[in-house]
Amino acid sequence: MIAAIKPTGSNTRGLLAYLYGPGRHDEHLDPHLVTGFAMLAMPDPGRDENATLTELARHLDEPVHLRNSEFGKPVTDHVWHCPVRAAPEDRHLSDTEWGEIAQRIVSAAGIAPDGDDLACRWIAVRHADDHIHILATTVREDGRRPKLHDSGIRVGDVCRQIEKDYGLRHLKKGDRTAARRPTQAEMHKAERLGWERTSRQWLQDRIRAAIPHATSAEELLAYLETDDILVKPRRGPSGDLLGYAVGRPGDLNKDGKQIYHPGGKIAPDLTLPKLKARLETSAPEEHPTARRDRPTTPWHQATDALDILRPETTTTGADEDARTQANISALGELIEATAQAAPADHRAQLRVASATFSRAQRSQVRAEDRAAHVLRTAARDIAHTATGPDGSALAALTAALLWAAILSARWHEAKGHAHQADTARQAVQHLQSAADAALAPTLSELEARRPGEGTRRTLANDVRAAVPEHAERILTDPGWPALATVLADAEASGHKPHQLLKEAATQRELTTARQPARVLITRIQHTSRNPAPNRRAEAARLRSVSAPAFGAPSPNDQPRTTAAPTSQPSRHRR
Repeated sequence: MIAAIKPTGSNTRGLLAYLYGPGRHDEHLDPHLVTGFAMLAMPDPGRDENATLTELARHLDEPVHLRNSEFGKPVTDHVWHCPVRAAPEDRHLSDTEWGEIAQRIVSAAGIAPDGDDLACRWIAVRHADDHIHILATTVREDGRRPKLHDSGIRVGDVCRQIEKDYGLRHLKKGDRTAARRPTQAEMHKAERLGWERTSRQWLQDRIRAAIPHATSAEELLAYLETDDILVKPRRGPSGDLLGYAVGRPGDLNKDGKQIYHPGGKIAPDLTLPKLKARLETSAPEEHPTARRDRPTTPWHQATDALDILRPETTTTGADEDARTQANISALGELIEATAQAAPADHRAQLRVASATFSRAQRSQVRAEDRAAHVLRTAARDIAHTATGPDGSALAALTAALLWAAILSARWHEAKGHAHQADTARQAVQHLQSAADAALAPTLSELEARRPGEGTRRTLANDVRAAVPEHAERILTDPGWPALATVLADAEASGHKPHQLLKEAATQRELTTARQPARVLITRIQHTSRNPAPNRRAEAARLRSVSAPAFGAPSPNDQPRTTAAPTSQPSRHRR
């Protein structure tokens, strides 16, 4: 059950005309009162042919007129409107039940607390099977204004209880981090102008798409202007940016003037302070790929950066929670950057995943944005790269994004963030489709050159030794021949299949993987894409350094890799 509170100005008679009228599309049927503050004395134009809307409006507005006549400053914002809608699958509710529900909502909101004889005047009108409209005038009988602060939270809480009491669909409790729902007026305007999205939805999409391209709030606004977004910055006397609002071209008010929306009215995480915290933080930490002595691309860097989100992320303390929330927020930016830069035939699912995951990017946990420097750098690198990924790089990145989204959903669920966990799981479905599509060409190529039977038997023994608990699932997976090809290629480059399998299994647990062989393919292709270092050559290089720098390994140190030297011939022939 959804109750959406909508302050609507001062025209009580105008709102009644809508509630008792035919509706914008003739959808209103049998409008009538189901309850109100004083039903015995209440005129109902839907049931009494002698009652008028003007009479009903005067009845509701009487405390307002009395207050305005006694005080110099008139009340002009006294109309309180709250549509209350049941879910489509909910059972039919009688007028009596809707009346009881309305009573509980106005009590929770502070419009008419239980036992308060001097509360505000209100009515509940029903003109459809699945919803009612509560209209109230927010001046009490004693002339005071009601206390409505945080009324939305209280009404949401009572709706969750109503769902249990009446056997209705249970919705998740709100946490005040969701973007505002489009109003009826916004949706009708979008329909009238032929827009698929309302202005605020459209602007939110554009701002989120621009974030990976910017390193400061000023850069972000400049980028939005180049994207044909109308930007109205608010600056102090010194020229410092204090706030901003954005507008959609062609979105005009009744006077023909451009409508602008402040960032905070578009989504809670798009206020200027929050954007600055995300964009303008720096961190001394080194990008993981910078420690590896091998050439790489932004696509490979992003895959490496995603190793920040590990399974243990789901069980953290308060400080780690702040860092995890920051990395989840940056993960959304990386998904968006990938959707923009991916080949055209892979963008659709990634874009849907990005839009869906945006709800998971924010929660009540305050993000420590400095911790997300690595992921944000990876997102910006992809957003600015002019070179698209090869097939294996895209497959590895989408698989890593998928795993990161799964971990995000688990973390949100563990923290009780129901809405965020739900949207993260929805994003996982779209990322799964994107990962499958990205891997398909690579799978075909690998399967076409599968190694011989003897080599596959030997590699199967490596699988049983490295990951015995998952071996049978891997070896019976349709992707096993392709994985065998990847392992044989890696061994030819000097890597040890046994070691690669163990490393891959620690980076992505396989218990919940639908097709574990596919998971291992993308991970092992990524980690073994360059030849393994030659131990003898590395030792010779270290001996040639007469005075190693502080922290450098000495010639007697054991090399970090245990892979076989590249000069060693492969034990298999394909």
